[in-house]
Amino acid sequence: MRNLATGLALILALGAAGAWAQEAEHIGTFGDWDAIKNQEGGQTFCYIATAPKKAQGKYTKRGKVYVTVTHWPGEKRFDEIGFRAGYTLKQDSLVKVTIGSFAMDLRTEGGWAWTSDAKQDKALVRAMKGGSSMVVKGTSSRGTLTTDTYSLTGITAAYNAMGEACGVK
Repeated sequence: MRNLATGLALILALGAAGAWAQEAEHIGTFGDWDAIKNQEGGQTFCYIATAPKKAQGKYTKRGKVYVTVTHWPGEKRFDEIGFRAGYTLKQDSLVKVTIGSFAMDLRTEGGWAWTSDAKQDKALVRAMKGGSSMVVKGTSSRGTLTTDTYSLTGITAAYNAMGEACGVK
C-alpha cells in the first residue's frame, strides 16, 4: 500500500477523519503513522492513523482501509482503537488482530471493528507499541475473507506526539 510520508494529504484522502478533516492540524509523520489534532463540537481530540502495507483478499471493490487510535481528553476517553475494513463486515462476525503472539478478537459494526472496552484498548495499544507488524483478518457481508498487514514502525513516536498535542501523559 502507500507510504504515509505524504502526511496530512493522505490522511484526508483516506477519509480517516471524515468530517473531522475540516479543521485538522497535522502534528507530524512518524515512520508509517501520522498524528493529527482536531476539534469536533468544541472538543479537542487527537488521533494517529495508518493504512495497511499489504491488503489481501478476493474482492473486486473495496473502500478505504485504515486503523486509528484516538484520545478525547475532554471526555476522558483515551486509546480508542478503530479499524476501518473498507466494506461492510459480516453481521455478528469478529475481526482477528494479531501482533506477534498477541491476538485479540474485535467486535464489528458496519464497516468498523472495535475492542469491547477501555481495558482491551490499552492492551492492544501496548501490543502495537511493542510490535513491528500487525495482521487484521475480517470477513465481509458477502463472505470474503481479507487479511491486512500494517507496519507498526513509528507508532510509539506518533502516539507520544498525539498525547503531547492533546495534553495526555
